[in-house]
Amino acid sequence: MPHTAQESQARILIIEDARDIAHLVEMHLRDAHYQVEAVHDGTLGLERALSNHYDLIVLDLTLPGIDGLEICRRLREQPEYPLILMLTSKGTELDRVLGLELGADDYLTKPFSIRELLARVKALFRRRDAQNGTVPAPPPHCPGAQIGEPDTIRTGDLVIEMIKRKVTLDGVCLALTAKEFDLLHQFACHPGRVYTRAQLLDCVWGLGYEGYEHTVNSHINRLRTKIEKNPAQPRYLLTVWGVGYKFAEAEQN
Repeated sequence: MPHTAQESQARILIIEDARDIAHLVEMHLRDAHYQVEAVHDGTLGLERALSNHYDLIVLDLTLPGIDGLEICRRLREQPEYPLILMLTSKGTELDRVLGLELGADDYLTKPFSIRELLARVKALFRRRDAQNGTVPAPPPHCPGAQIGEPDTIRTGDLVIEMIKRKVTLDGVCLALTAKEFDLLHQFACHPGRVYTRAQLLDCVWGLGYEGYEHTVNSHINRLRTKIEKNPAQPRYLLTVWGVGYKFAEAEQN
């Protein structure tokens, strides 16, 4: 599959202490025409990530020095931060959930196939390019989704622009992660529809996603802190007790 100009210029930093894995990943990413560097220590990896521009960090969670969760947290504190693809080991579900809560964009569980790694990397860059307005992208698919969903959704003080993947509140642009945007767009396209957590995992994270319903809760909570003036009394993202969540209908805003 051909790469876009944006992808071929992308810089990737691998932070992985298992040198054989790091070398294998580096080799295949280079073959896919990415610019790649690798480090094998968390402290050095964080220093490198903070002092240089990278488009993507392939980040192992278990590292000498500073661990992957702390690196993820520190990077997400920056005004501009790269995409993060976490590498986790089997049996580390809690770390995986924590990593997603801290803002990682995707994860792979070891052992993983190189083909899957390359597919995840490509998907992350396509999502980033769509968010930057470089290429158009369709909205997240969900069974029963409306055909011809609007490019711009306005409700109250909230404006969602799908093609630009841009959200503003009272005219102020909000910094949303890719998953936060996808989640908000899924809700806003279907005001009043109640989603269970499992349905949201399917709609936003993808059918068959081996995630956790707790992941949905954490993303909802983070999204509320960004789009709600009072997250404790949400105006847009409403809880339907015992069922799940819904986006407020127009007359409720």
